[in-house]
Amino acid sequence: MTHGTRTGIWLIGARGSVATTTVAGCAALVTGLHPPTGMATETPELAGSGLPPLASLVFGGHDTTDCPLPKRAEQLTTAGVLPHGLAQAVTRELEAADREIRPGGPAPGDTRTDEQLVTAFTHDLTDFRHRIGLDRVVVVNVASTEPASGGVGLPPSSLYAAAALRAGCPYVNFTPSTGLRHPSLAAPLAASGLPHAGRDGKTGQTLLRAVLAPMFRQRALTVRAWSGSNLLGGGDGAALADPEAAAAKNAGKERVLTDTLGTRVEGQVHIDDVPALGEWKTAWDHIAFDGFLGTRMILQTLWQGCDSALAAPLVLDLARLTARAHEKGTAGALKDLAFYFKDPEGTPPASLADQYARLLAFGRTLADPPRPEHPATEPTR
Repeated sequence: MTHGTRTGIWLIGARGSVATTTVAGCAALVTGLHPPTGMATETPELAGSGLPPLASLVFGGHDTTDCPLPKRAEQLTTAGVLPHGLAQAVTRELEAADREIRPGGPAPGDTRTDEQLVTAFTHDLTDFRHRIGLDRVVVVNVASTEPASGGVGLPPSSLYAAAALRAGCPYVNFTPSTGLRHPSLAAPLAASGLPHAGRDGKTGQTLLRAVLAPMFRQRALTVRAWSGSNLLGGGDGAALADPEAAAAKNAGKERVLTDTLGTRVEGQVHIDDVPALGEWKTAWDHIAFDGFLGTRMILQTLWQGCDSALAAPLVLDLARLTARAHEKGTAGALKDLAFYFKDPEGTPPASLADQYARLLAFGRTLADPPRPEHPATEPTR
């Protein structure tokens, strides 16, 4: 990464919990208020990859709501997502990002056509890049999950993705929504040569599955059934109360088991909206398996976490890795970023350990080659 350049991070759903936590968290790391817990890109293994420094990131985005980021940060403090005092400490950075948020769409009553919306979004992206003098802009979708697309025209996530292509921006889909995977975007995506990654960030239950499923296969233990349940509140809980949206989410959760175990196993994942939980979620898994001589056994796991705090460091990782890939001229699907996704591009290994090894190898390809050492020369006589 060239010294002095700045990288734009354009967040779709820029006033949501994940986006607010991302912006506030980045400011907290830059000012030294907190360590970069949860960020693989800040570990020694990826230190030499030439990623854009956190201090060089400039945030903007689209959203259909108008709650200012400082106010949203206060709400997240009350909910226990952000530590007390952080929102006040990084108010300036939150206000700066909020000034760069533009109205999204389509909002209720919006009469604009798909083409008009994509044109408007494209203008917002190019204006952001040129006005601030950014070297590049990475678009990251962190909006609430949308229902499976079945109507005429592009779903909202694909409208934003189409605008990213037109504006020449690398794209990351951190949600299970359609995004770049709409059939009508296949040709412009291929023609763009832009790096892109997705979809659906792996933050909790599926993260555990990606670790545990290989264990059962490697130890030759037969999994008879694997069922799960998710209880969550907040905006994502409300969105996933829609059966079609929940189906899109669960497809990624089930994929890791099928890919790892080599067969579909009995059991389903249920998602329940519990508004009282707010920004927190509980995920429970019940695994029935057979051991030696057919002995029947059970493993149960319980994961309780804050989705925004789990997601934000991954968003920063992905934005930096994708920006660096764009700088290095990498084109197409970034399959080596499967470590971060439930439903990644291509057919990467489902094991988290294997995905991590590929991530580190990818990081090495992003590093600048060492400068050759010039031997000392004799002074001219």
